[in-house]
Amino acid sequence: MISEALQRARDYESRYAPLIPDTERPLFHATPSVGWMNDPNGFSFYRGECHLFYQYHPYSCEWGPMHWGHLKTKDFIRWERLPVVLAPDKLYDSAGCFSGSAQELPDGRHLLLYTGVRRKGETDVQTQCVAVGDGVNYEKYPLNPVLDETDLPQGGSRADFRDPKLWASDSGYDAVIGNRTPDGSGAALLFHSPDGFQWTFARTLDRSQNRYGRMWECPDYFPLGGRQILFVSPQDMAPIGLEFHAGNGVVCLIGEEGKSGFVRQAVQAVDYGIDFYAPQTLLTPDGRRVMIGWMQNWNTVGHRLPGCRWFGQMSVPRELSLRDGRLTQAPVRELEQYRGEAVRYRGVPLEGPLTLPGVRGRVLDMTVSVRPAGDRLRAFRLYIAEGKGYETALRWDPEEGVMELDRSGSGICQDVVHARRFPVQAEDGGLTLRVVLDRFSVEVFASGGRAAASAVLCTPQEADGIRFEADGAALLDVEKYELVFDGREGESR
Repeated sequence: MISEALQRARDYESRYAPLIPDTERPLFHATPSVGWMNDPNGFSFYRGECHLFYQYHPYSCEWGPMHWGHLKTKDFIRWERLPVVLAPDKLYDSAGCFSGSAQELPDGRHLLLYTGVRRKGETDVQTQCVAVGDGVNYEKYPLNPVLDETDLPQGGSRADFRDPKLWASDSGYDAVIGNRTPDGSGAALLFHSPDGFQWTFARTLDRSQNRYGRMWECPDYFPLGGRQILFVSPQDMAPIGLEFHAGNGVVCLIGEEGKSGFVRQAVQAVDYGIDFYAPQTLLTPDGRRVMIGWMQNWNTVGHRLPGCRWFGQMSVPRELSLRDGRLTQAPVRELEQYRGEAVRYRGVPLEGPLTLPGVRGRVLDMTVSVRPAGDRLRAFRLYIAEGKGYETALRWDPEEGVMELDRSGSGICQDVVHARRFPVQAEDGGLTLRVVLDRFSVEVFASGGRAAASAVLCTPQEADGIRFEADGAALLDVEKYELVFDGREGESR
Protein backbone atom coordinates (compact mmCIF):
# COMPACT_ATOMS: atom_id res chain seq x y z
CA MET A 1 0.00 0.00 0.00
CA ILE A 2 1.39 3.41 -0.99
CA SER A 3 1.59 5.88 1.89
CA GLU A 4 0.17 9.37 1.71
CA ALA A 5 3.68 10.88 1.75
CA LEU A 6 4.86 8.66 -1.12
CA GLN A 7 1.74 9.31 -3.19
CA ARG A 8 2.15 13.04 -2.69
CA ALA A 9 5.74 12.86 -3.95
CA ARG A 10 4.68 10.79 -6.97
CA ASP A 11 1.88 13.19 -7.80
CA TYR A 12 4.26 16.13 -7.53
CA GLU A 13 6.91 14.69 -9.85
CA SER A 14 4.35 13.44 -12.38
CA ARG A 15 2.89 16.94 -12.54
CA TYR A 16 6.07 19.01 -12.67
CA ALA A 17 8.76 16.79 -14.23
CA PRO A 18 7.17 16.89 -17.72
CA LEU A 19 7.39 20.69 -17.64
CA ILE A 20 11.20 20.54 -17.77
CA PRO A 21 12.20 20.31 -21.44
CA ASP A 22 15.00 17.96 -22.48
CA THR A 23 16.92 20.96 -23.81
CA GLU A 24 17.43 22.15 -20.20
CA ARG A 25 19.08 18.87 -19.18
CA PRO A 26 22.27 17.01 -20.00
CA LEU A 27 21.85 14.57 -22.85
CA PHE A 28 23.20 11.41 -21.25
CA HIS A 29 23.99 12.12 -17.61
CA ALA A 30 21.38 11.06 -15.08
CA THR A 31 19.39 13.92 -13.51
CA PRO A 32 16.43 13.98 -11.10
CA SER A 33 12.88 14.02 -12.37
CA VAL A 34 12.45 17.38 -10.67
CA GLY A 35 14.07 19.09 -7.68
CA TRP A 36 17.19 17.96 -5.83
CA MET A 37 19.51 14.97 -6.42
CA ASN A 38 22.54 13.80 -4.48
CA ASP A 39 24.16 10.42 -3.74
CA PRO A 40 23.55 7.43 -6.05
CA ASN A 41 21.70 4.62 -4.28
CA GLY A 42 20.79 1.05 -5.12
CA PHE A 43 22.95 0.89 -8.25
CA SER A 44 22.14 -2.69 -9.26
CA PHE A 45 20.92 -5.07 -11.90
CA TYR A 46 17.36 -6.33 -11.50
CA ARG A 47 15.54 -8.49 -14.02
CA GLY A 48 18.18 -7.77 -16.62
CA GLU A 49 18.10 -3.98 -16.35
CA CYS A 50 20.28 -1.55 -14.44
CA HIS A 51 18.43 0.39 -11.76
CA LEU A 52 19.72 3.58 -10.20
CA PHE A 53 18.07 5.19 -7.21
CA TYR A 54 19.22 8.47 -5.74
CA GLN A 55 18.88 10.81 -2.78
CA TYR A 56 15.98 13.01 -3.77
CA HIS A 57 14.01 16.02 -2.59
CA PRO A 58 11.37 16.54 -5.27
CA TYR A 59 9.78 19.65 -3.82
CA SER A 60 12.68 22.06 -4.34
CA CYS A 61 16.23 22.37 -5.67
CA GLU A 62 17.46 22.44 -2.08
CA TRP A 63 18.44 19.54 0.16
CA GLY A 64 15.41 18.45 2.17
CA PRO A 65 13.82 15.37 3.78
CA MET A 66 15.34 12.59 1.72
CA HIS A 67 13.28 10.40 -0.61
CA TRP A 68 14.56 7.83 -3.11
CA GLY A 69 14.18 8.82 -6.75
CA HIS A 70 14.38 6.14 -9.41
CA LEU A 71 15.86 5.64 -12.89
CA LYS A 72 16.69 2.59 -14.98
CA THR A 73 18.72 1.95 -18.11
CA LYS A 74 19.64 -0.82 -20.51
CA ASP A 75 22.97 0.67 -21.57
CA PHE A 76 24.15 3.09 -18.82
CA ILE A 77 23.57 6.01 -21.21
CA ARG A 78 19.82 6.37 -21.84
CA TRP A 79 17.89 6.75 -18.59
CA GLU A 80 14.19 6.06 -18.09
CA ARG A 81 12.46 7.93 -15.27
CA LEU A 82 10.38 5.86 -12.84
CA PRO A 83 8.21 6.98 -9.90
CA VAL A 84 9.85 7.83 -6.57
CA VAL A 85 10.04 4.65 -4.45
CA LEU A 86 10.72 5.74 -0.85
CA ALA A 87 9.40 8.64 1.21
CA PRO A 88 10.02 9.46 4.90
CA ASP A 89 6.74 8.06 6.21
CA LYS A 90 7.67 5.88 9.21
CA LEU A 91 8.89 6.83 12.68
CA TYR A 92 12.30 5.25 12.05
CA ASP A 93 12.83 7.25 8.82
CA SER A 94 10.69 10.31 9.58
CA ALA A 95 13.68 12.65 9.05
CA GLY A 96 14.72 11.00 5.81
CA CYS A 97 15.41 7.84 3.81
CA PHE A 98 19.16 8.18 3.45
CA SER A 99 21.61 6.37 1.17
CA GLY A 100 21.72 2.63 0.62
CA SER A 101 21.95 -0.15 -1.92
CA ALA A 102 20.02 -2.95 -3.60
CA GLN A 103 20.23 -6.62 -4.51
CA GLU A 104 18.01 -9.04 -6.43
CA LEU A 105 16.75 -11.83 -4.14
CA PRO A 106 16.46 -15.50 -5.14
CA ASP A 107 12.65 -15.24 -5.06
CA GLY A 108 12.71 -12.49 -7.71
CA ARG A 109 12.11 -9.51 -5.43
CA HIS A 110 14.35 -6.45 -5.30
CA LEU A 111 15.79 -5.76 -1.85
CA LEU A 112 16.63 -2.19 -0.80
CA LEU A 113 18.81 -1.64 2.28
CA TYR A 114 18.85 2.00 3.37
CA THR A 115 19.49 4.30 6.32
CA GLY A 116 16.44 5.56 8.16
CA VAL A 117 16.89 8.78 10.13
CA ARG A 118 14.72 10.07 12.96
CA ARG A 119 15.19 13.05 15.24
CA LYS A 120 15.56 12.46 18.94
CA GLY A 121 15.94 15.71 20.79
CA GLU A 122 18.71 17.71 19.15
CA THR A 123 20.38 14.75 17.43
CA ASP A 124 19.69 12.26 14.68
CA VAL A 125 19.40 8.54 15.24
CA GLN A 126 20.43 6.51 12.21
CA THR A 127 19.38 2.90 11.67
CA GLN A 128 19.39 0.47 8.76
CA CYS A 129 16.10 -0.48 7.15
CA VAL A 130 14.81 -2.77 4.41
CA ALA A 131 12.21 -2.48 1.66
CA VAL A 132 11.33 -5.03 -1.03
CA GLY A 133 9.59 -4.59 -4.34
CA ASP A 134 9.19 -5.38 -8.01
CA GLY A 135 11.23 -2.65 -9.68
CA VAL A 136 8.48 -0.01 -9.40
CA ASN A 137 6.72 -0.36 -6.04
CA TYR A 138 8.47 -1.18 -2.77
CA GLU A 139 7.12 -2.07 0.67
CA LYS A 140 9.02 -1.36 3.87
CA TYR A 141 9.77 -4.37 6.05
CA PRO A 142 7.42 -4.52 9.06
CA LEU A 143 10.30 -5.41 11.41
CA ASN A 144 12.41 -2.35 10.54
CA PRO A 145 14.96 -1.27 11.56
CA VAL A 146 17.09 -4.34 10.93
CA LEU A 147 20.21 -2.73 12.49
CA ASP A 148 20.38 -0.10 15.20
CA GLU A 149 22.79 1.24 17.83
CA THR A 150 22.69 -2.05 19.77
CA ASP A 151 24.40 -3.75 16.81
CA LEU A 152 27.38 -1.38 16.76
CA PRO A 153 30.81 -2.14 18.20
CA GLN A 154 31.55 -0.44 21.51
CA GLY A 155 31.72 3.34 21.15
CA GLY A 156 30.17 3.43 17.70
CA SER A 157 28.04 6.50 17.02
CA ARG A 158 24.29 6.08 16.57
CA ALA A 159 24.16 9.56 14.98
CA ASP A 160 26.69 8.65 12.27
CA PHE A 161 25.78 5.14 11.18
CA ARG A 162 24.75 5.17 7.55
CA ASP A 163 24.97 4.33 3.85
CA PRO A 164 24.93 0.51 3.68
CA LYS A 165 26.42 -1.09 0.54
CA LEU A 166 25.03 -4.58 0.06
CA TRP A 167 26.24 -7.55 -2.01
CA ALA A 168 25.56 -11.29 -2.26
CA SER A 169 28.12 -13.64 -0.70
CA ASP A 170 28.56 -17.41 -0.58
CA SER A 171 26.70 -17.62 2.73
CA GLY A 172 24.04 -14.98 2.15
CA TYR A 173 24.68 -11.24 2.05
CA ASP A 174 27.30 -8.82 3.31
CA ALA A 175 27.12 -5.06 3.73
CA VAL A 176 29.67 -2.39 4.53
CA ILE A 177 28.32 0.60 6.51
CA GLY A 178 29.93 3.88 7.55
CA ASN A 179 30.23 4.75 11.23
CA ARG A 180 32.00 7.25 13.46
CA THR A 181 34.35 5.77 16.05
CA PRO A 182 35.20 6.95 19.58
CA ASP A 183 38.20 8.96 18.31
CA GLY A 184 35.75 11.09 16.28
CA SER A 185 36.82 9.80 12.87
CA GLY A 186 35.32 7.33 10.43
CA ALA A 187 35.28 3.58 10.01
CA ALA A 188 33.87 1.04 7.57
CA LEU A 189 31.99 -1.75 9.36
CA LEU A 190 31.16 -5.14 7.86
CA PHE A 191 27.82 -6.85 8.60
CA HIS A 192 26.45 -10.23 7.50
CA SER A 193 22.99 -11.65 6.86
CA PRO A 194 21.84 -15.12 5.80
CA ASP A 195 18.74 -13.74 4.04
CA GLY A 196 19.03 -9.94 3.67
CA PHE A 197 16.66 -9.28 6.58
CA GLN A 198 18.49 -10.46 9.72
CA TRP A 199 21.85 -8.75 10.16
CA THR A 200 24.75 -9.05 12.60
CA PHE A 201 28.04 -7.18 13.00
CA ALA A 202 31.05 -9.10 11.66
CA ARG A 203 34.10 -6.84 12.00
CA THR A 204 35.65 -3.45 11.27
CA LEU A 205 37.16 -3.39 7.80
CA ASP A 206 39.26 -0.25 8.18
CA ARG A 207 39.40 3.02 10.13
CA SER A 208 40.45 6.56 9.36
CA GLN A 209 42.12 7.19 12.72
CA ASN A 210 41.87 10.88 11.78
CA ARG A 211 44.19 10.35 8.84
CA TYR A 212 41.71 10.44 5.93
CA GLY A 213 38.92 12.72 7.04
CA ARG A 214 36.37 12.25 9.74
CA MET A 215 33.07 10.44 9.11
CA TRP A 216 33.44 7.90 6.29
CA GLU A 217 30.29 8.15 4.19
CA CYS A 218 29.07 5.90 1.36
CA PRO A 219 31.54 3.00 1.64
CA ASP A 220 31.81 0.33 -1.05
CA TYR A 221 33.84 -2.89 -0.93
CA PHE A 222 34.55 -5.14 -3.90
CA PRO A 223 37.20 -7.30 -5.62
CA LEU A 224 39.10 -5.88 -8.58
CA GLY A 225 42.14 -7.20 -10.43
CA GLY A 226 43.07 -9.69 -7.72
CA ARG A 227 42.81 -7.10 -4.93
CA GLN A 228 40.11 -5.85 -2.58
CA ILE A 229 39.00 -2.23 -3.00
CA LEU A 230 37.40 -0.12 -0.29
CA PHE A 231 35.86 3.20 -1.35
CA VAL A 232 34.97 5.75 1.31
CA SER A 233 33.79 9.36 1.04
CA PRO A 234 35.27 11.20 4.02
CA GLN A 235 33.96 14.44 5.44
CA ASP A 236 36.37 17.15 6.60
CA MET A 237 39.47 15.90 4.80
CA ALA A 238 42.72 17.72 5.41
CA PRO A 239 44.70 18.19 2.18
CA ILE A 240 47.51 15.72 1.52
CA GLY A 241 49.81 17.10 -1.18
CA LEU A 242 48.08 17.08 -4.55
CA GLU A 243 46.52 13.66 -3.92
CA PHE A 244 43.69 14.77 -1.63
CA HIS A 245 42.06 18.17 -1.45
CA ALA A 246 40.48 19.75 1.63
CA GLY A 247 36.83 19.06 2.41
CA ASN A 248 34.73 16.14 1.17
CA GLY A 249 36.50 13.69 -1.11
CA VAL A 250 36.58 10.08 -2.24
CA VAL A 251 39.37 7.75 -1.12
CA CYS A 252 40.28 4.43 -2.71
CA LEU A 253 41.96 1.98 -0.33
CA ILE A 254 43.61 -0.90 -2.17
CA GLY A 255 44.46 -4.07 -0.27
CA GLU A 256 43.78 -7.73 0.21
CA GLU A 257 42.00 -10.06 2.58
CA GLY A 258 44.44 -11.19 5.25
CA LYS A 259 43.95 -13.56 8.18
CA SER A 260 42.44 -10.79 10.29
CA GLY A 261 40.58 -9.04 7.45
CA PHE A 262 41.32 -6.24 5.01
CA VAL A 263 45.01 -5.30 4.82
CA ARG A 264 45.61 -1.89 3.29
CA GLN A 265 48.40 -1.69 0.68
CA ALA A 266 47.88 1.60 -1.18
CA VAL A 267 45.73 4.73 -1.01
CA GLN A 268 44.72 7.09 -3.82
CA ALA A 269 42.07 9.59 -4.82
CA VAL A 270 39.21 8.36 -7.01
CA ASP A 271 38.53 11.65 -8.82
CA TYR A 272 40.80 14.72 -8.76
CA GLY A 273 38.26 17.18 -10.07
CA ILE A 274 35.96 19.67 -8.44
CA ASP A 275 32.68 17.75 -8.52
CA PHE A 276 32.62 14.09 -7.54
CA TYR A 277 31.32 12.37 -4.38
CA ALA A 278 29.68 9.26 -2.91
CA PRO A 279 30.31 6.78 -5.77
CA GLN A 280 28.72 3.36 -5.87
CA THR A 281 29.66 0.35 -8.00
CA LEU A 282 28.01 -2.74 -9.43
CA LEU A 283 29.15 -5.88 -11.23
CA THR A 284 27.64 -6.17 -14.70
CA PRO A 285 26.39 -9.52 -16.05
CA ASP A 286 29.42 -9.57 -18.38
CA GLY A 287 31.84 -9.16 -15.46
CA ARG A 288 32.71 -5.44 -15.52
CA ARG A 289 32.98 -3.37 -12.35
CA VAL A 290 31.13 -0.11 -13.13
CA MET A 291 31.05 2.99 -10.91
CA ILE A 292 28.78 6.04 -10.86
CA GLY A 293 29.15 9.10 -8.63
CA TRP A 294 27.34 12.31 -7.72
CA MET A 295 28.90 14.98 -9.95
CA GLN A 296 28.71 17.82 -7.47
CA ASN A 297 30.40 19.01 -4.30
CA TRP A 298 28.85 20.23 -1.07
CA ASN A 299 30.65 23.59 -1.20
CA THR A 300 28.93 24.68 -4.42
CA VAL A 301 25.37 23.45 -3.91
CA GLY A 302 24.15 27.02 -3.44
CA HIS A 303 24.85 27.82 -7.08
CA ARG A 304 22.00 27.26 -9.55
CA LEU A 305 21.64 27.58 -13.27
CA PRO A 306 19.22 30.48 -13.86
CA GLY A 307 15.65 29.21 -13.88
CA CYS A 308 16.71 25.59 -13.45
CA ARG A 309 14.05 23.28 -12.00
CA TRP A 310 16.42 20.43 -11.19
CA PHE A 311 19.73 20.25 -9.35
CA GLY A 312 22.40 17.58 -9.31
CA GLN A 313 23.62 15.06 -11.87
CA MET A 314 25.53 11.81 -11.91
CA SER A 315 28.85 11.14 -13.61
CA VAL A 316 29.03 9.04 -16.73
CA PRO A 317 29.24 5.43 -15.50
CA ARG A 318 32.87 4.29 -15.55
CA GLU A 319 34.52 0.92 -15.97
CA LEU A 320 37.14 0.26 -13.30
CA SER A 321 40.34 -1.74 -13.49
CA LEU A 322 43.69 -2.01 -11.74
CA ARG A 323 46.80 -1.17 -13.74
CA ASP A 324 50.20 -1.44 -12.10
CA GLY A 325 48.46 -1.42 -8.73
CA ARG A 326 46.54 1.78 -9.48
CA LEU A 327 42.81 2.34 -9.93
CA THR A 328 42.08 3.16 -13.58
CA GLN A 329 38.82 4.47 -15.04
CA ALA A 330 37.20 4.79 -18.46
CA PRO A 331 33.69 5.78 -19.56
CA VAL A 332 31.53 2.70 -20.11
CA ARG A 333 32.10 1.28 -23.57
CA GLU A 334 28.39 1.74 -24.37
CA LEU A 335 29.06 5.46 -24.83
CA GLU A 336 30.90 4.64 -28.06
CA GLN A 337 27.62 3.43 -29.59
CA TYR A 338 26.45 7.05 -29.70
CA ARG A 339 29.46 8.43 -31.52
CA GLY A 340 28.74 10.27 -34.74
CA GLU A 341 31.18 10.84 -37.55
CA ALA A 342 34.81 11.13 -36.51
CA VAL A 343 36.99 14.20 -36.99
CA ARG A 344 40.65 13.14 -36.94
CA TYR A 345 43.98 14.91 -37.06
CA ARG A 346 47.42 13.28 -36.80
CA GLY A 347 50.78 14.89 -36.17
CA VAL A 348 49.59 18.49 -36.33
CA PRO A 349 52.43 20.92 -35.44
CA LEU A 350 51.55 22.85 -32.30
CA GLU A 351 53.43 25.85 -30.97
CA GLY A 352 51.30 28.61 -29.49
CA PRO A 353 47.49 28.68 -29.91
CA LEU A 354 45.64 26.54 -32.45
CA THR A 355 42.05 25.77 -33.45
CA LEU A 356 41.12 22.99 -35.86
CA PRO A 357 38.18 22.88 -38.30
CA GLY A 358 35.42 20.55 -37.07
CA VAL A 359 36.78 20.42 -33.51
CA ARG A 360 34.22 22.18 -31.36
CA GLY A 361 31.07 21.28 -29.45
CA ARG A 362 29.51 20.77 -26.03
CA VAL A 363 28.33 17.16 -26.39
CA LEU A 364 31.32 15.11 -27.46
CA ASP A 365 33.85 12.39 -26.78
CA MET A 366 37.36 13.53 -27.72
CA THR A 367 40.83 12.02 -27.32
CA VAL A 368 43.82 14.35 -27.50
CA SER A 369 47.47 13.30 -27.56
CA VAL A 370 50.41 15.70 -27.45
CA ARG A 371 54.12 14.91 -27.62
CA PRO A 372 57.33 16.91 -27.98
CA ALA A 373 58.62 17.76 -31.46
CA GLY A 374 62.34 18.21 -31.18
CA ASP A 375 62.66 20.74 -28.37
CA ARG A 376 61.18 19.80 -25.03
CA LEU A 377 57.53 20.50 -24.36
CA ARG A 378 57.31 22.99 -21.50
CA ALA A 379 53.51 23.27 -21.19
CA PHE A 380 50.28 22.18 -22.85
CA ARG A 381 46.86 23.81 -22.52
CA LEU A 382 43.43 22.73 -23.73
CA TYR A 383 40.51 25.16 -23.62
CA ILE A 384 36.93 23.89 -23.92
CA ALA A 385 33.48 25.54 -23.81
CA GLU A 386 35.17 28.65 -25.15
CA GLY A 387 33.55 31.75 -26.60
CA LYS A 388 31.91 35.06 -25.69
CA GLY A 389 34.29 35.52 -22.76
CA TYR A 390 33.91 31.98 -21.40
CA GLU A 391 36.41 29.15 -21.17
CA THR A 392 37.36 26.15 -19.08
CA ALA A 393 41.05 25.26 -19.09
CA LEU A 394 43.17 22.15 -18.68
CA ARG A 395 46.79 23.12 -18.11
CA TRP A 396 49.60 20.58 -17.96
CA ASP A 397 53.17 21.09 -16.81
CA PRO A 398 55.15 18.03 -17.96
CA GLU A 399 58.25 18.88 -15.94
CA GLU A 400 56.32 19.23 -12.68
CA GLY A 401 53.97 16.37 -13.61
CA VAL A 402 50.91 18.42 -12.66
CA MET A 403 47.63 19.17 -14.40
CA GLU A 404 45.16 21.90 -13.44
CA LEU A 405 41.44 21.88 -14.18
CA ASP A 406 40.28 25.50 -14.04
CA ARG A 407 36.65 26.50 -14.57
CA SER A 408 36.96 30.06 -13.22
CA GLY A 409 35.86 31.33 -16.64
CA SER A 410 32.95 28.91 -16.99
CA GLY A 411 30.19 31.25 -15.82
CA ILE A 412 29.99 30.51 -12.09
CA CYS A 413 30.42 34.03 -10.74
CA GLN A 414 30.60 33.11 -7.08
CA ASP A 415 33.44 32.63 -4.64
CA VAL A 416 33.43 28.84 -4.82
CA VAL A 417 35.95 26.19 -5.84
CA HIS A 418 37.09 26.85 -9.39
CA ALA A 419 40.41 25.04 -9.84
CA ARG A 420 42.16 21.85 -8.80
CA ARG A 421 45.74 20.70 -9.43
CA PHE A 422 46.58 17.01 -9.49
CA PRO A 423 49.44 14.71 -10.48
CA VAL A 424 49.69 13.62 -14.13
CA GLN A 425 53.11 12.37 -15.17
CA ALA A 426 54.43 12.43 -18.74
CA GLU A 427 54.52 9.17 -20.66
CA ASP A 428 57.33 9.10 -23.23
CA GLY A 429 57.44 12.86 -22.81
CA GLY A 430 53.81 13.31 -23.84
CA LEU A 431 50.22 13.18 -22.65
CA THR A 432 46.93 11.58 -23.68
CA LEU A 433 43.59 12.97 -22.53
CA ARG A 434 40.07 11.73 -23.11
CA VAL A 435 37.51 14.50 -22.63
CA VAL A 436 33.77 13.85 -22.33
CA LEU A 437 31.47 16.87 -22.53
CA ASP A 438 27.71 16.90 -21.92
CA ARG A 439 26.27 20.43 -21.91
CA PHE A 440 26.73 21.15 -18.20
CA SER A 441 29.81 19.10 -17.33
CA VAL A 442 33.27 17.95 -18.32
CA GLU A 443 34.96 14.68 -17.35
CA VAL A 444 38.65 14.19 -18.09
CA PHE A 445 40.56 10.90 -18.17
CA ALA A 446 44.33 11.38 -18.30
CA SER A 447 47.06 8.87 -19.12
CA GLY A 448 44.74 6.02 -20.03
CA GLY A 449 42.44 6.71 -17.09
CA ARG A 450 45.06 6.69 -14.35
CA ALA A 451 43.69 10.09 -13.30
CA ALA A 452 40.09 11.29 -13.66
CA ALA A 453 38.71 14.76 -12.99
CA SER A 454 35.11 16.00 -13.13
CA ALA A 455 33.53 19.45 -13.05
CA VAL A 456 30.11 20.99 -13.50
CA LEU A 457 29.96 23.85 -16.04
CA CYS A 458 27.40 26.63 -16.21
CA THR A 459 28.66 28.03 -19.50
CA PRO A 460 26.05 29.06 -22.13
CA GLN A 461 25.70 26.35 -24.76
CA GLU A 462 26.70 28.71 -27.56
CA ALA A 463 30.23 28.78 -26.13
CA ASP A 464 31.44 25.62 -27.87
CA GLY A 465 34.95 26.47 -29.01
CA ILE A 466 37.98 24.25 -28.43
CA ARG A 467 41.54 25.59 -28.54
CA PHE A 468 44.96 23.97 -28.11
CA GLU A 469 48.12 25.71 -26.97
CA ALA A 470 51.72 24.69 -26.26
CA ASP A 471 54.89 26.24 -24.94
CA GLY A 472 57.61 24.63 -27.01
CA ALA A 473 57.20 22.67 -30.22
CA ALA A 474 54.79 19.73 -30.09
CA LEU A 475 52.85 17.36 -32.30
CA LEU A 476 49.11 16.99 -31.73
CA ASP A 477 46.70 14.13 -32.45
CA VAL A 478 42.95 14.65 -32.10
CA GLU A 479 40.05 12.23 -32.49
CA LYS A 480 36.70 13.89 -31.84
CA TYR A 481 33.18 12.49 -31.99
CA GLU A 482 29.96 14.38 -31.54
CA LEU A 483 27.60 12.26 -29.45
CA VAL A 484 24.31 11.73 -31.25
CA PHE A 485 21.02 10.42 -29.87
CA ASP A 486 18.03 9.32 -31.98
CA GLY A 487 19.79 10.63 -35.05
CA ARG A 488 20.15 14.16 -33.76
CA GLU A 489 21.59 16.04 -30.82
CA GLY A 490 19.14 16.72 -27.99
CA GLU A 491 16.89 13.65 -27.80
CA SER A 492 18.33 11.66 -24.91
CA ARG A 493 16.43 11.50 -21.65
